[in-house]
Amino acid sequence: MQAHLHPVPTPPAEEGEVVEPLVFEEFYEGTHPRLFIALCLVTGNRHDAEEIMQDAFIRVFERWDRVATLDDPEAYLYTAAMNVFRNRYRRARMAVQRSLSTRLDADDLAAVEARDEVVRLLKGLAPRERAAIVLTQILDLPTEEAGRMLGIKASTIRVLTMRARAHLRAKAVELP
Repeated sequence: MQAHLHPVPTPPAEEGEVVEPLVFEEFYEGTHPRLFIALCLVTGNRHDAEEIMQDAFIRVFERWDRVATLDDPEAYLYTAAMNVFRNRYRRARMAVQRSLSTRLDADDLAAVEARDEVVRLLKGLAPRERAAIVLTQILDLPTEEAGRMLGIKASTIRVLTMRARAHLRAKAVELP
């Protein structure tokens, strides 16, 4: 475990000037507190901040021979931490989407049955009533636009929609 304690040579800042090599442990001790506070603010959770910070430091440590020679190794650390955070957030969001889509897809039969029932109920309406209710209630068009589409007044659309609703309520009561 002592292998990472060896200093990594860094290029001189100016010609003739010797700069002490940056040791990972010193880097860790110097950046740990500020990174932890920043990640607590970003995540809103101390546990998540700790895990992300550990992952970021591991990424930096794995590349320490290159990172130690950068002008701003701390910037590299913060970039690594934000990348870990984004990856975790993306994975969590995808997991939620998968679980929601699984629950929604699980009841496909009920959706087919509901559509079939709607189609059967609509077939029992007069053609103009069916057209009025589909345009205004299912497609959510304004009565004026539905009237233009059918070549009748908006007030007639409202009357036809009222009649269609009454017929649908009566049919729904008759269903077992």
